[in-house]
Amino acid sequence: MLLPVRRRKGITVSAQMETIVVGVDGSEGAAAALEYAAGEAAFRGARLRVVSAWNVPVAAYVGDYVPPLDPATWDAFRVRAERIADDAFAAVKRLQPTLEGEALVLQGQPADVLLEQGADAALIVVGRRGLGGFRSLLLGSVSQQVVQHATCPVVVVNQPATESTQGE
Repeated sequence: MLLPVRRRKGITVSAQMETIVVGVDGSEGAAAALEYAAGEAAFRGARLRVVSAWNVPVAAYVGDYVPPLDPATWDAFRVRAERIADDAFAAVKRLQPTLEGEALVLQGQPADVLLEQGADAALIVVGRRGLGGFRSLLLGSVSQQVVQHATCPVVVVNQPATESTQGE
């Protein structure tokens, strides 16, 4: 989206609105990242792109005696991701009612989806830990992959979210 032409100290410039991407998965870490990203987008006058990625775990369809997954199972994963994205965007609107943005639900590995969505972003924001099973790790696998491979700055939010976004 192009912003109107602005005059600054006698110089005319045309600016493109920045986009900040934030990954959400329903975890406390994602709620903290969402809160940070909403505040940063409001401060910068940027758009916020809330991204929820979904994928059926490999264990659900790999094995010698595993029947193929029915469409209802695939839909359940997608619907859960849609609910997470919608709830997150509603939380953003409560925090920053005038903030422009969108909520996207995309199938794929979370790190890959965030990197793809962040390709044109000014900033990617992720939580330190998501819903993965290895709580002892300093960084979760998604945040670590995003930090290592992003083409823009990345903020990894470490603190817990306030009550305004938890449970979204």
